[in-house]
Amino acid sequence: MSFEDIIGNASAAVVSIETAGGRGSGFFVGPDVLITNAHVVEGNSSVTLRMSDGTTAPARVLRSSPEVDIAIVRVNQPRPGQPMMSIGTVNGTRAGQEVIAIGSALGMLQNTVTRGIVSAVRNAGGVILIQTDAAINRGNSGGPLIDRGGKVIGITTLKMASNSESLGFAVAIDHARPLLEGRPAELVAPAGGSPSTPLSGAFGATRSQTDVMRDEGAAQFERVMQAAARRADSLDDYWTRFRNACRATAAPNGGDREWFGVWDRPPSFNTADAQCTRWLSDINQLAGAVRTAMTSADEAARTASVYPGVRRDLRRKYKLDWDGWER
Repeated sequence: MSFEDIIGNASAAVVSIETAGGRGSGFFVGPDVLITNAHVVEGNSSVTLRMSDGTTAPARVLRSSPEVDIAIVRVNQPRPGQPMMSIGTVNGTRAGQEVIAIGSALGMLQNTVTRGIVSAVRNAGGVILIQTDAAINRGNSGGPLIDRGGKVIGITTLKMASNSESLGFAVAIDHARPLLEGRPAELVAPAGGSPSTPLSGAFGATRSQTDVMRDEGAAQFERVMQAAARRADSLDDYWTRFRNACRATAAPNGGDREWFGVWDRPPSFNTADAQCTRWLSDINQLAGAVRTAMTSADEAARTASVYPGVRRDLRRKYKLDWDGWER
């Protein structure tokens, strides 16, 4: 494709991301999923997307990894036929090859296109960075760096100090793959050693109070999930005995455990045995305690700015996910 064709195809997939603290860029890689920089959405659980046609849409931050400066965002109501970008890889990227950067320069000039070459591929504390001389301006952060084949090979993340010329960087798109799959971001050991400092440390950035609060909130949420999982495991055995003895059937619930259905409506059972009625009363009481603990933990985590995707991943880790949590 010509560069004009590449830019035309990509521009509709690139958006401006607006928060109370400023503006950055992002790009669709799925009908409802976007990639941006962690520092663009820092401190926010929800953001506003401004599309290439000027329309806006609300979105929420699923997960964020400051170590590689990447965040995953999901739009609340995806648009039919939403253009998306294809993900490439930094493998095989060579100094001198042509690249294109697209983003909202200065936070105002949406879909600004700049062109340059790859100056070098570097390892900064385990994070693979593509150095480029394509102009990277404030507001470009989170936008795609595209190769000659039209694939995204990097996420533009920063520019060096103002006294430096043609010195911009993009985080290799390879670091985004685990986050898109719900796994932690992976650092790459530099030749001859292990990763030293994360990206924020490599460029002199410091962790904000929000980052610290979010990490502590996530840790506390996981502790509650661990305790809830132990109670749920015991309830699994109790439910199995009740189901077999009383021929009980729980309502379909879209959750990790069959008895989650009692939260929607009482299970049916084909016996008039008084013991079954007592068992059901016990199950409702125990299940209600689990739900109360998890609801309180979710609210505390939300107040601590723990991302929805992190909370969901932890629930899945301990087999506590249920479609009712999103209602």
